[in-house]
Amino acid sequence: MEHNELSRRDFMKVLGVAAAAIRLSGPFDNAQAADIPDIDVIDRVFIANEDSNTISVINPASNTVETTINLTSFDEDARPPFRFVTAGMMPTHASMIHKPLYHGCIDAHGVVPSPDGRLLATCGRGSGNVYLIDTVNRKVIGNMPNHFASPNTNSERITSGIMVGREPHEPTFTRNGKELWIAVRGEDRIAILDVGLAVKHSGGVEAKAIRQFISTINGPSQVWFNADGTLAFVASQKTQKVEVLRVNPDADGYSHTEKLTMLDIGQQDKAGFTPFLKISRDGKEVWFSHKLADALSSRSTTEPFTLLDFVPLGSMSRPNHLEFVENVNGKVLYVSFARVDDGGPGGVASSQIAIIDRNAAPGQRKVVGTFFSGGRESHGLWTNPSNNLLYVAHEQDELPGTPNAGQTVASGFDVSDPFKPKFIVQIPLGSLKLPSGELRNKKSINLVYVRPGYRGQTG
Repeated sequence: MEHNELSRRDFMKVLGVAAAAIRLSGPFDNAQAADIPDIDVIDRVFIANEDSNTISVINPASNTVETTINLTSFDEDARPPFRFVTAGMMPTHASMIHKPLYHGCIDAHGVVPSPDGRLLATCGRGSGNVYLIDTVNRKVIGNMPNHFASPNTNSERITSGIMVGREPHEPTFTRNGKELWIAVRGEDRIAILDVGLAVKHSGGVEAKAIRQFISTINGPSQVWFNADGTLAFVASQKTQKVEVLRVNPDADGYSHTEKLTMLDIGQQDKAGFTPFLKISRDGKEVWFSHKLADALSSRSTTEPFTLLDFVPLGSMSRPNHLEFVENVNGKVLYVSFARVDDGGPGGVASSQIAIIDRNAAPGQRKVVGTFFSGGRESHGLWTNPSNNLLYVAHEQDELPGTPNAGQTVASGFDVSDPFKPKFIVQIPLGSLKLPSGELRNKKSINLVYVRPGYRGQTG
């Protein structure tokens, strides 16, 4: 317990420094971006791998995997029921979570940074919980020393995190960093956590980390906050609606929510399947990814939340994540496609990313180009603070006969000219080396680029 208390005190100091950093850093703008180095020594790219229940950490300075964060409970004990590899047999990714006595993450999915980038939250869709990660030390918060530790085991025991309900999909921090809102897709509600208490709770300290649950639309997929943190937009994967909530933060920064309105998006998303949304960098627009409608739409972030754009993307494009890029050479929105197309670079099948020109007037935005993502079934994507580097995650492994055959990969692009991205690198994610064998990192979902201490996209 003494070890855990020390770790928690140290981390709370980190949170204090983070709060100061947020106050000192202004909102993102191009002038500020011009003074930011492209890659800082503290920058890291974090990727949630759903099948392996791991977080890959890439150093963008070398474009290599620096470490893999373990969210599994394998090899905490040297006895066979606790091992990843037993009697020389390595389980499949699908079956490994059903091994006796497994108590780790199931289906690591959404991952998002705190406003100051010092903290990550990731959901276990299948395990119904959320984990917090210290981005500076690349450690899961709340892991305990393993009392069964030996040369044949892991040195730590995985925390249970915070249990929030069935099918938590995407977590999002409030703009002030005081709360974490989690779209609990299987229960039609949002779990609102006190971040400070969540840090304590993860470490086994009795703390009421969940401030409240609020009912919302059927199948909530993700929450995103407007620029000043006063409104929350809630998308759904089960209905043709978007809910807008007033946050009403009190003097201490904690929410007292109030239902504002329900937006009908049936004309834009007849299937009622909108997994992702994001607010533009100027805070004026909220964009939605309508996956089964193969389209995007945008609305004003101020009442009455007028429809601004509807952008068809092409048959079976199956859009995933959105990312805004704004620099001296242009202002665009990128959207990753799940669809895999033949005829990629070198004749290798690859997904594509669409480019929407946001310099055009609202109502006139359209796809002005696409580029191959450098992998199969592109999903998460995020830029560096300077908005000239883009990283992309992929769900599917690379095909036989390709340079990284059998590997899940990420890719990096130079987007100094947002309309003409230049491929830089394809990064194989490799494996997590456990005492009993190697667990291959597989099926990447969310990806974020983090600079700890800098006010990022959620700030």
